[in-house]
Amino acid sequence: METVLESDREEQLKSGETQEEEEKQDDQELEGALSNIPVSASMQPLLSLDEAYPKVYRINSPDEIRLLAIADNFQRQYSHLYPDRKPLLLSPLNECGVKKFVSTTLRPTPTIFPELFTWEGSASFVANFLSLEPLEPPVNPPSYLFSSTSVLQSQRATCFEFATLLCSLLLGADYDAYCVSGYAVKDMCLLDQSLQDCPLLDTKVKSVSSEQESQHNKYTVKPVRELKSHFLTQQEKKKQEAEAALLQKQKLQEESEQRTADPLRGLRVHCWVLVLSGSRSVQKDFFIDPLTGISYSTDHENFLGIESVWNNLNYYVNMQDCRNGCTDMMYDLEDLNMWEPVLFGATSKKQLILDVLKEKETKMLSKINKDEEVEEEPRVFEMPRSWVNYITISKEDLETRWPGGQKVTRYRKAKVEKFTAYLRPDGLVTRLMTYKDLDCTEVAMVKEWYQHRNDHLEEREVNKVDSFTTERFKRGRPFYLLFYRFKSLSADAVYEMGFSNTRIDNVVRRVVSPGEMTEIFEDRADFLHYRHVVFDRHIQISEPHMCIDPDGQLLRVVERFHRDRAKPANEDVAERVFLPSQRRIEVTYHLEDHRFIPSKRSFIKPRESTEQKKAEEFTSELVSSFQVDPSEKPLKIHTLYEMLVALMKDEKMVAAQIEQSLDEVQNIVARREEEENNIQLFFSPWSTAGAARARSSRKEMERQAQEEQRWLQERENDILAVILIRLDKAGTLSAEDAKQLHQDCLTMFKQKLLEHADLIQERYEKVTQELQKKQQWYQENQLSMTQTQEADYHSFCSEKTLQIHVTKKRLSMHKEAAPQKYLAFDQKLRRDPRLAPHLSN
Repeated sequence: METVLESDREEQLKSGETQEEEEKQDDQELEGALSNIPVSASMQPLLSLDEAYPKVYRINSPDEIRLLAIADNFQRQYSHLYPDRKPLLLSPLNECGVKKFVSTTLRPTPTIFPELFTWEGSASFVANFLSLEPLEPPVNPPSYLFSSTSVLQSQRATCFEFATLLCSLLLGADYDAYCVSGYAVKDMCLLDQSLQDCPLLDTKVKSVSSEQESQHNKYTVKPVRELKSHFLTQQEKKKQEAEAALLQKQKLQEESEQRTADPLRGLRVHCWVLVLSGSRSVQKDFFIDPLTGISYSTDHENFLGIESVWNNLNYYVNMQDCRNGCTDMMYDLEDLNMWEPVLFGATSKKQLILDVLKEKETKMLSKINKDEEVEEEPRVFEMPRSWVNYITISKEDLETRWPGGQKVTRYRKAKVEKFTAYLRPDGLVTRLMTYKDLDCTEVAMVKEWYQHRNDHLEEREVNKVDSFTTERFKRGRPFYLLFYRFKSLSADAVYEMGFSNTRIDNVVRRVVSPGEMTEIFEDRADFLHYRHVVFDRHIQISEPHMCIDPDGQLLRVVERFHRDRAKPANEDVAERVFLPSQRRIEVTYHLEDHRFIPSKRSFIKPRESTEQKKAEEFTSELVSSFQVDPSEKPLKIHTLYEMLVALMKDEKMVAAQIEQSLDEVQNIVARREEEENNIQLFFSPWSTAGAARARSSRKEMERQAQEEQRWLQERENDILAVILIRLDKAGTLSAEDAKQLHQDCLTMFKQKLLEHADLIQERYEKVTQELQKKQQWYQENQLSMTQTQEADYHSFCSEKTLQIHVTKKRLSMHKEAAPQKYLAFDQKLRRDPRLAPHLSN
């Protein structure tokens, strides 16, 4: 609507870069000022504390003053031309009570954290880090719009401040993002998700496509055709569709009962983010609700209309009809019939690249044609640089996420609680509770997610309906446990366990129920993949040790094997059944090619010898065989006997493996109970909480080391410490104890002096004996000694004589000083505060 000529844009860009460098120096000043400001819950402007903010927060530059004049002129013309539309949000007040144009409140901010490189990460951070301050009144835009730096400090924001922070992060990540001022449904404006399905619930039914089905060999025998009526199939399909429609109708009816008609529908003001295609591989325009971080299509029914959009370069007013919401809207912001810009002719993001290329081309032509002057086109008024200081997001902010470290969100028949890592002592970070009714009174299921636990627990699901608890672990646990499911509220407990495929025995799944146990194997060398055990009684995992007797406690053991192509089919066992109570072993072999019935053998174990009867002999009557191929010769009795002996050895080995499996189940159950009673977390040194814990631990260790050193020094100087420890007299001493202690200390000191004198006397005698022995040796060998030996002898005598003299002198000095030391020690004892009151007389 108004065009203003400006100086050369290139100079403005250069000045903007220098100003941006200068502004970064004020970041620390702003952060310190904000940290000392008490932020009120109502987010009222801090007019009394505006001196604590940088100058750009409190004063407008000449360009900003000019821009505000343009905005006021635009607002007057807009109100005159469209009196039925609400006034635009152009120049709200900031936290210092100063008018600022909304586009200058956006501060494109690149980040160093990979979590914020994408729009999903940025939207999730903004939605989690801030708490909503609803608009008052809900039908008008806010009169205040705080900077993103203030919002990050207080963690409270309106939907417009939500969108401003998110748009600044997206612009810094090179997205073509815009803030949108418009109208939305009540649930979105008030962040009410109580009628929406929880995103953590997987409600979609996964259909298996025919392409994923295994293709059967066309030469194999076709299965028997299943006779089905097409009419009955269609009727069943119609019935299922009718039931699904009925459920959907009931769901909509329940929602309509809870959802009351909104008298302000179409009038509630909301702000969200528009991302246009063309940047960062965005193929299609879409909306982002900054309150939830969820993306929507531009024709979604929750968005009822748009008044204006803006980024850091310009402000656009919607000139399209919004009677049908945002369904038919177009987002070509350069189309003046659909969008009216405040700064007419100002550079948009799409034109920015073209302008830079054109400037380079112009400079190149000016160098080539030095004589010819290139006429410069007049420049329009461009958007001033942002007045907001550099937005700083710390690693601690990313880890904390939620205000106060936790957040509760209610959905339809569900509630989600999220916690910061290390906030809970059990490592809980997310809890999902689902309910049976819309009023959320009866819990159906509780699902929890954990992090940084030493027991590697990642997920736990408690089903309140069937009383089953399911736990999932990451790799690294003892016994290679990955999955653990149990029913604890019944006498006949059921345990189901899943294991990693790196176990030596290759078991991947084990189910223990009253009287039964099932094991599933993968990639075993013997091709075993299934084992089912039936016991003669209910197995109690709480029993201390279970010894499995194959002839007594096992009723039935079934093992199944995969096909071993290295063996003929009629020799490759497919299934073997041990029946210890019947003394029978049944073996079924794999199907041969082009056969329908497998070969089978049944063995009856001969009875062992007793005191009354001898052992039963193995005969052909103890074996029953069925061979599919009648042309094959039957096996000899000796071969059958060897097969039976091998099967009996396998039966004992299987019984030992079953006993080992039950012991392992006992150990796992006991270990899980112990781990839950003593939960420990692993603090990563790369997290802020872990680094703080490491610093505090180091300080505590240094403090303890200093205390221990000080205690040792005190003990060294304490003459009574040894006797007090020996007598175990740490408290106040009585008169009798004090006198006895005084006497004991004197006796001990006297004994110490005597021992010292004895030690000196022993050394004196030892040196004297050595000298005498050497002199005797000299008398015996005097005539045959060389000059060197004589010199060594005289040197030895001189040294020993000196030692004798010194030792004798030390002994005499000790005897002279001993009485004085004794008296001094006695006086020291009498001056000790613990003995002085009792030894004064």
